Amino acid sequence: MQCERLIKQIKAWYIHVSNETMAPARMVSFIQKHAADCDICKEDPDLQDEIEKITEMILPESKIPKAVRMQQEQAEMEQRAAANEDVSEIAGDIE
Repeated sequence: MQCERLIKQIKAWYIHVSNETMAPARMVSFIQKHAADCDICKEDPDLQDEIEKITEMILPESKIPKAVRMQQEQAEMEQRAAANEDVSEIAGDIE
């Protein structure tokens, strides 16, 4: 994460979430809004991955949007399929 302003805001928002004065979903919403509007964040190639990690950390599974969960499940299935192909190739080389 390259934007110092976002880092400071995330820390402040997380304190509010910990004190239960802010909903975790609202924090995620604020992060996404800042990232969409900030020039520094727009240029950060790793920011979306970091936002996903923060979202997974602070939002309970039931509150993660269904579309995001479906994307995560699809990515996991693709990783498993790729791993199975690798194992099949290795097994074929051994025979």
